[in-house]
Amino acid sequence: MAEQAAWRTPEERHARGLDVLKSVDGSIGEKVVESLADVSPELGRQVVGWAFGEIYDRPGLVPRDRQLVTLGVLTALGGCEPQLEVHINAALNTGLGPEEITEALLHAAVYCGIPKALNATFVAKRVFGERGLLPVGGEPTG
Repeated sequence: MAEQAAWRTPEERHARGLDVLKSVDGSIGEKVVESLADVSPELGRQVVGWAFGEIYDRPGLVPRDRQLVTLGVLTALGGCEPQLEVHINAALNTGLGPEEITEALLHAAVYCGIPKALNATFVAKRVFGERGLLPVGGEPTG
């Protein structure tokens, strides 16, 4: 993780951001950024350089803990199912297991409501199915 992200040039932040993006989100994150190229390439640059090159690269929280926070916030916001899909995959990539993810989404229901937690859980179910991780708590299928 970076010690002095603010001292980096924009090019250095972008390069570091791409490395962090790939390690956290994998190819899914890269596809999100690429999908912005013809409509808002600057938003893609900001996601890479600022969100991943500075914020995700800060010391203080390990990547798996950052993903727990992200899942809770996206669940609470509601209407963020495409981003939840990316970040549920990222949570798995950073060491969280399906049981921990579903527990975090269940916990979020207390604070943001059952409908939002249900929507997030159904996104998790889709991701887990695609990755052969269903049933949760049982033997993986696939």
